[in-house]
Order: sequence, then C-alpha cells, then structure tokens
Amino acid sequence: MRIREPRPDDVAPYAEAVRRSADHIGRWNPVEPDGLAELLDRQGPGLRTFLIEDVDTGGLVGKCNVANIVMGRFCNGALGYDSYLPYAGTGRMTEGMRLVVDRCFAPGERGGLGLHRLEINVQPDNARSVAMAERLGFRHEGFTPRMLFLSGAWRDHERYALTAEEWTPIDR
Repeated sequence: MRIREPRPDDVAPYAEAVRRSADHIGRWNPVEPDGLAELLDRQGPGLRTFLIEDVDTGGLVGKCNVANIVMGRFCNGALGYDSYLPYAGTGRMTEGMRLVVDRCFAPGERGGLGLHRLEINVQPDNARSVAMAERLGFRHEGFTPRMLFLSGAWRDHERYALTAEEWTPIDR
C-alpha cells in the first residue's frame, strides 16, 4: 500500500471509484464523484487529502481527508475516509490508514504534518468505520449529538481520538 496527495490526473479514476462504490459509501457520506477537482483547490494548511493505492494493482483503495487542521498549541486534525470497491473489506484500507496516521504524527522535517492529536468522528451505526478507528488504536472519547449535516439531517457521531504518544511509528 502507498499513500500520496491527489493530482489533477486523478480526477477520472477517482470519479470511477466513487461511482462504483456509491452504494457502499452513500449511507454514511456524500457521494461526490466529480468532487476531486474542487477538493484539490481546497488543499492547504487546514486540509490535506491522501489517496490510498494498492501498489500491486495501482487501484484506488480509498481516500482520507485530514481536515480542520489546527496547529499552535492544539496540533489537531480530524480524519474522514471512504473505502472503494472492490478493495473494501480486504484489509488494504486499514493498511493505508496506518500510513496516513503515521504521516500525520511524523514531524514536518521528516515529511509529516507534525500533529499531536487526531480524531475520527463516526455515525454510531457505521460499524465498519467504528471498527477501523478501533483497529488503528483510537480510543472512544464520547458522543456528539447532531454534529454534521448529512443526507438532509443533522447526524449524531461517536468521537474517537489518538495522540502521538499513543502511536507506534511505522519503521521507515
């Protein structure tokens, strides 16, 4: 598995992966197959996006946004992710997310984001995303009612978090 920042030439393969996976991701997240170009324009200090690719096939396994990045005394970011078919449920997304978390906690001089804390907010019934947070070692911190407006309604979320001290870096 590898992670990388998206490029303009990813627009078409991204759209195909999202369309193919619409039923898989649509219950929990907006399905926006044509949204990568706009997402590329929004990249900056407060938002970083990583595509997760299968090295052997070159296929797009998923996407992870590191959003709401706040530095200073907070050094925090929120992870949001989607996995794409046919890779969902194969363990590849978990492996890719480990690389994303590792990059988030790595110091800037080593190509990382230099964050101290990450959080994942998941709708309570999204068992697969809850399991992802737990596999990555995130601890449950609490419940946030009506946190995000998704699919026409304010949705409750469970909050998970992890700090750099709790993370075992991946050997490089």
